[in-house]
Amino acid sequence: MPLSEHEQRLLEQIERALVDDDPKFASSVRTGDRRLKARRKLQLGALLVLVGLAVLVGGAVAPSVPLGVLGFLVMFGGAALGVLNYRSATGAVEAGPVGPAGGRGGSTASRGRGGKPRKQPLKNRLEERFRRRYDQ
Repeated sequence: MPLSEHEQRLLEQIERALVDDDPKFASSVRTGDRRLKARRKLQLGALLVLVGLAVLVGGAVAPSVPLGVLGFLVMFGGAALGVLNYRSATGAVEAGPVGPAGGRGGSTASRGRGGKPRKQPLKNRLEERFRRRYDQ
């Protein structure tokens, strides 16, 4: 939902006051779009996978075990970089536990440190599904 003109003006005033009050902190907070950085890392990971694959094939063609191992490590590093930045780059959201009202489980009791939802044990989830099935 976009901000109204009044809210945008207030936000700009707050930003200017922050920059005037503590410019060093303001520059460290103003990092830009996180998705853009994550997308660049995702692209770098894909590129590393391709380069690693080429080095791995090169190591297989010229029977060189160290070259093959190096290619595998580069490929593995690229894949890890891509996997670790996929969610941030695409904005994908993890499927969380479903509460009894059919919405996402968002109670403060089911949240751990930092406000992230805590995963319930398998036994509790199965019991809750069983109860929901027979309550209908």
